[in-house]
Amino acid sequence: MGSLSLLKPSFFFSHRPFLKPSPIFFRTTKPRSFNTTSLGTSHPLKTAQNNISKSNGETHSDSFTSGLKNLSSVWFYNTMSKKKESFKPKLDSKVGMYVCGVTAYDLSHIGHARVYVNFDLLFRYFKHLGYEVCYVRNFTDVDDKIIARAKEVGEDPISLSRRYCEEFCQDMVTLNCLPPSVEPKVSDHMPQIIDMIDKILSNGYAYVVDGDVYFNVENFPEYGKLSGRDLEDNRAGERVAVDSRKKHPADFALWKSAKPGEPFWESPWGPGRPGWHIECSAMSAAYLGYSFDIHGGGIDLVFPHHENEIAQSCAACKKSDISLWMHNGFVTIDNEKMSKSLGNFFTIRQVVDLYHPLALRYFLMGAHYRSPINYSDIQLESASDRVFYIYETLHECESFLIEQDQAVRKDSIPPDTLSIIDNFQNVFLTSMSDDLHTPVVLAGLSEPLKSINDLLHTRTGKKQKFRVESLAALEKSIRNVLTILGLMPSRYSEVLQQLKEKALKRAKLTEDEVLRKIEERAYARIQKEYAKSDAIRKDLAVVGITLMDSPNGTTWRPAIPLPLQEHHGDAL
Repeated sequence: MGSLSLLKPSFFFSHRPFLKPSPIFFRTTKPRSFNTTSLGTSHPLKTAQNNISKSNGETHSDSFTSGLKNLSSVWFYNTMSKKKESFKPKLDSKVGMYVCGVTAYDLSHIGHARVYVNFDLLFRYFKHLGYEVCYVRNFTDVDDKIIARAKEVGEDPISLSRRYCEEFCQDMVTLNCLPPSVEPKVSDHMPQIIDMIDKILSNGYAYVVDGDVYFNVENFPEYGKLSGRDLEDNRAGERVAVDSRKKHPADFALWKSAKPGEPFWESPWGPGRPGWHIECSAMSAAYLGYSFDIHGGGIDLVFPHHENEIAQSCAACKKSDISLWMHNGFVTIDNEKMSKSLGNFFTIRQVVDLYHPLALRYFLMGAHYRSPINYSDIQLESASDRVFYIYETLHECESFLIEQDQAVRKDSIPPDTLSIIDNFQNVFLTSMSDDLHTPVVLAGLSEPLKSINDLLHTRTGKKQKFRVESLAALEKSIRNVLTILGLMPSRYSEVLQQLKEKALKRAKLTEDEVLRKIEERAYARIQKEYAKSDAIRKDLAVVGITLMDSPNGTTWRPAIPLPLQEHHGDAL
């Protein structure tokens, strides 16, 4: 597990005036596949934080350089236009991305995991293409839900939310998500929030009622353009209490006057705290400016949260413009919407207690990010089984290569192996650049993995000329893709052992118990008690432990439990 240092930015932010567009970017390499031009000195991105030179996360091999040269564009679905569009950053070589973070009052669930794995994947892919990425992901640490939970447990709201922010960060480390460029908290940005509300009031888009400030949706004709809702069809969001003082039912709070026993901050309208929606508008403007490339989150945020963000940001600054709105689909549980009321609500901690985090990450990438994804035992077992096969194959390949004394000649890779690698790389680039089509990428792993197994274990493969060179090239190409996908473990052997430990836990067995079963079965076979031998094998298969016989003896590995295989055979 990593440290919790990612709660704080890993670099120094100089003081900036409230809400002036002061984006922050790192210095990295230029995009390999896109033409870049020098930035004019008048643009804020040219002058902002030029002293920052820290590398923006992980670096990757240049093995895809030839493929990137042939990559003409990257396409993403835009929720605003309801179609896929060619992505063109506002500034060559730089991408500004804001993703709405968690409201920190409880442990994060697998719905959160899907959001942040998805945008971590986007973050990684942009960096692979050579972009400088400023990825901002906020924490909502001031909110009605936080206050309510704090009252339940008798804890200070800020202290409670800080604790759950730390828990969330640990979950992200567990899921192998890179830390964003910055993770701002609402409680640290009250001056910026108050300043933005003041601008909205000054521009005639809001009104004050008894210390509360409401946004006037009727004064913003474009309200509803993201969600496609007519104003009269809109209703107050779930976090917005119905208030007869509002001029229109859809008006939403920018500032809430203080109530007894609640945390508050001073403002021109009296003590209080911000509404939910204004937080993200203020923090995105503080770090990325009013005009940036991507705003993302779960599909449940389209209305009212992101709709209201657009209204607020445009009301504060007429030049506010976000190029691309990206939203991922829901997570369902056994084909039902995940809900606490239905009792089918799983936290990330609950899932990774039984399944390896990389299996969960693989599962979340197994469906296109905009599609609903169904969480079920069979889906997690299948993902776990697949990642075990991937890492086992790569571990065997790595072990074989370590044993070889001969030098690997890069210019001696056979044409058929080069063809497999080129095809794999092209599938990766084409699919990722077509709205992050990860299911195709994961399916594309099959051919190079099969080729490795053939070279390692078949008679024909063992006789192939330049076998070592082929294996080294295939392993490297897969490793590069796994790294970009966030699926690369520190060591193959380590993750294989962890996967086995998780399988034993699900089976409610210890390894010693499995080994005793293997001994019992071996003795039964010697005694020609084949029915008993078969029964032992089947009993283990029922709980997800499969036995593998070889001339060197019997070993075991995790597998999909037999009842799930029989029940879901057609889906596997």
